[in-house]
Amino acid sequence: MSLAACAATMAAGLAAPGAASAANGPVSATPASGTPQLANTGSPQNVRQLVQCGNTMYAVGSFTTIKRFSTTYTRNNIFSFSATAPYTVTSWNPNVNGVVNSITFSGGNCTHAYIGGKFTSVGGTAVKNIAEIDTSTGAVMTGFKHSANGQVETLLGHGGHIIVGGYYTSINGSSADKYMTSLNPTTGTNDGFIHLGISGNYRYCSPGRCTTSNPTRVYNQQLSHDGTLDLVEGDFTSVGGLPRQQIFMLNLATSPASVTGWTSPEWDGSKGNLPGGYPYQCWFTESFYIRAAAWSPDDQTVYIATTGFRPWNVPTSAPRSGLCDVAAAFPATQASVLHNWINYTGCDSLYAAAADVGAMYAAGHQRWFQNPNGCDNKGPGAITDPGMAGLNPDTGKVLLNTGGTALYTRSRGKGADDELVTGAGLWIASDSGIVNNGTFQYSQVCNGVSSHAGICFLPYPA
Repeated sequence: MSLAACAATMAAGLAAPGAASAANGPVSATPASGTPQLANTGSPQNVRQLVQCGNTMYAVGSFTTIKRFSTTYTRNNIFSFSATAPYTVTSWNPNVNGVVNSITFSGGNCTHAYIGGKFTSVGGTAVKNIAEIDTSTGAVMTGFKHSANGQVETLLGHGGHIIVGGYYTSINGSSADKYMTSLNPTTGTNDGFIHLGISGNYRYCSPGRCTTSNPTRVYNQQLSHDGTLDLVEGDFTSVGGLPRQQIFMLNLATSPASVTGWTSPEWDGSKGNLPGGYPYQCWFTESFYIRAAAWSPDDQTVYIATTGFRPWNVPTSAPRSGLCDVAAAFPATQASVLHNWINYTGCDSLYAAAADVGAMYAAGHQRWFQNPNGCDNKGPGAITDPGMAGLNPDTGKVLLNTGGTALYTRSRGKGADDELVTGAGLWIASDSGIVNNGTFQYSQVCNGVSSHAGICFLPYPA
């Protein structure tokens, strides 16, 4: 999924993934009232990504029905609404017939959007996994080529390029740059700005068990606030001729874009495993575990959010170590680095990250934080903090309210897929609930307030 993008409004009116927020934060713990939500259809729905362009929010994912107060709307996998109160749902209805993982825009042009995912039709027009669409009519812009032979996971419009990542090996007639490609925003053709030769995937075994298949792919990306660097997550072992696993940093100021020296033995295996190295391999079924990242406002720190359960070779009874099921901070220095801090959930997954001056925001389906001595249980000293958290950006400690409990919480559901910081506050994209023991459990509470299934907005204090 392309998602977990951090953003803020640019001068042209476009909120771009990775752009900076002028507000200091942290955000209010009281959700804004009146934002749209996923309706309770009795089955799971999911918002995968939220992006702002001008004064409009765009939501994409896997859903059919949304709701605002008592009014319901049929919207298949994409819709838009006002970015400011009263957050009115627009009539825009592109009607995409499959999951939309990502949406982006080119420069400050909000008249056309680029979408990627796993779909074959937009408004009845045949496409395949990628398309440019009109933001007034929802119609496909047929001048932009619209065919990828595999699922598209992430899109980023930047510097006159549409940077695409996913499972595909051919996109819009080109197989020159598999898994990550730069497209011309007018024609959709490969413009050659990204040429990384991405390859490889992880497969390792714990005693008697081997990891399931992990196809090579690019999954997520986050633009730095100054627009020169791009963090990229996915399943690969070689990028730009360099050994890279889980995540890499791409320099967009060079042409073509180039891989920087930023990496870490804590995830890349360059110093080996325990006892002399680092427990860089998580549970054998979750070997790709760095799912989201975010930049600090000054671009000096990279925050990550991970899944992974626990290192396959570290006993459940032992204190947590490694980067499985954590929020963590690393220097953004373009060299091999080690963590500044790690905060353990206790074997619960995180899928989204964002940051401002006052907090690092992490979200997923976790139950606790500060839980290095628990795994699927609350260990000594752990803090109950379900669904999302605000962490001190310097120490990683949970931000607490005046009552001494976690400042932010959310219905866990399956988990939050995306967090977006704008100049107005923090947007959280998530699911509507999960099926548990055959029963659908609706998840719609954000910081103790109901009617926020799928979308919750926490504004900065006035």
